[in-house]
Parts: sequence; structure tokens; C-alpha cells
Amino acid sequence: MTDHDRLFKELLSTFFIEFLELFIPDLAGTIQPDSIRFLQQEYFADLTSGEEQVIDLLAEVRQAGEEIAFLVHVEAQASAEPNFTRRMFFYFARLYQKYLQRVYPIVVFSFDEPYREEPHHHQVEFPTLKVLEFNFAAIQLNRLNWRDFLQQRNPVAAALMSKMRIAVEDRPRVKAECLRLLATLRLDPARTRLISGFVDVYLRLNQQEKQAFQGELGKLEATEREGIMQIVTSWMEQGIEQGIEQGIEQGIEQGERSLILRQLTRRVGELSEQLCSQISILSIPDLESLGEALLDFSTLSDLETWLAEHQH
Repeated sequence: MTDHDRLFKELLSTFFIEFLELFIPDLAGTIQPDSIRFLQQEYFADLTSGEEQVIDLLAEVRQAGEEIAFLVHVEAQASAEPNFTRRMFFYFARLYQKYLQRVYPIVVFSFDEPYREEPHHHQVEFPTLKVLEFNFAAIQLNRLNWRDFLQQRNPVAAALMSKMRIAVEDRPRVKAECLRLLATLRLDPARTRLISGFVDVYLRLNQQEKQAFQGELGKLEATEREGIMQIVTSWMEQGIEQGIEQGIEQGIEQGERSLILRQLTRRVGELSEQLCSQISILSIPDLESLGEALLDFSTLSDLETWLAEHQH
């Protein structure tokens, strides 16, 4: 099963200020970027369920011109949960008690369903007295329109468009748009792989959708298309050896073979059944080598020569 908590924690900790700039710009604009310090994981015993709970992300930050720091608590919630607002208040109360600092709570609701607006406050009151009113900032991805983020030059937008509400027929286009936006950002290889891997986990296409995805790439400018292919090729080379998402997703090898075949067809033309069969039985190390070598191929004979040299 996909480790949603780990994926979101890695994304949001790597691009923390970009996350705030995208969704809470008023807060982000006041934070000193060099003041951000991530605190160790906090474990709390949930007395109502009898389970131990872990806070997803906790950062200490400072606002410009202020000496006193405050905390930003980000919780990524992958499923709808009864009494979740109460649990968020418990987190807030315990953090406030432990650190004696202001706490800015944020929740990213990342589940696909339900589509209803999730509550984002918890209160305790009587007819004549409001004892408590607790609120947190809520970002519910399945209620956001991915089209509204197409022009956001922000790596978090490139990743999280894949988790917004997407019509089934739009899945190939959204994946192409996520990677197009990512290509324009020109991030370092490690951060590029982080986002492209995130997108691939949440927008894993079937064979028909892959064909539509190739059609979407064909509509882009040549420079945009080339940038996307570089990202996909880089992901492919890393994914064969290590497994994108460290083996969480199955069927990666089959997907990489399919991608290599498409890449070869674009470079040297249609492949015969015999050539396809030879590629289908390559070992993982040889498949990785082919993924690197094909960038230098220009004719079918280049491929045939390479395969002859790698027969076992």
C-alpha cells in the first residue's frame, strides 16, 4: 500500500515555504526563510482510541522583525475520519502546553472521496457560554480545480495537481501538465525526481491512458516536450534500479519496458516483433543500460548492434 504519510511529509518538508506560498500566502510572506527549523516527531497517546498518534510535520519559524518564534503544524489526512477536528484540537493543546508557543495548525485533506467540505473547527459551548472555538486552516485537494494551478510556477502545485479532483478522461492531460510545469521550474535532479515520483504514484496510467498521455505531449511546444522526456527518462533510470517509491507500487518493471519501447520507436522507428521480444526478456541491469544507451541511437541498426552485444 502507498505510504501517503511519508510521501506528503517528504514533499511538504522539502518545499515547505513553497507550500505556504501556494496556499497561505499571507503567512508565507511574513516568514524568514532562513529561520525555518523542523522539530523532531511528536508522539501522543490518543486516550479516546487507545492508539499512539504521530504528528506529521512540525516547524518552528520566525516572522520578519520579530524575535519570538511560533510553530506551524501540518497534518496530511489521507482518509475521512469521524471526530478528526477534535483530534486536531488535542494536538494543538498538547503542542501549546509543551512548547508554550503560538501554533498555526494546517490540514491537507488528500483523500479522493467524499467530496463534501470537511469541517475545520472544533468548539465547546453552552447556551450562555462559548467555552472553546478552535480553528485550523484546511486545504481539501479534492475540492480544488487543477486548472486553477496551471500557471503557478510552484513545485508543490506541480505535485498536488495530481491529487485534486480530476475527471477520468482528464487524467492523461493532468499528468502531462504536472510534468510540463515541473520541467519549467528547472529544479535539481533530486527534487525533480521527488515531484515526478509523487505524480507517478497518484496518476498511474493504464495502457489506454498512456497513449492519450503521449498525445497530450504531442500538443506541447518542442522545448516543453523535451523537458518532460528528460524528466521521464531520469525517473526511468532511477526507478529501474531502486524502484520508484521504494517498491511500494508493483508493476514498475513492466511500465519501464513499455516506456523504453515507446522511446525507441520515437528514435529509430517501428520495432519488429523479434526486437520487442528481445527487449522483453532483458534483465533489470540490461534494461537500465538500454535506457541510457538509446539516447545515442539514430537507426534500427544501432539497437540491433546493442542487443547483439548484450545477449547472454
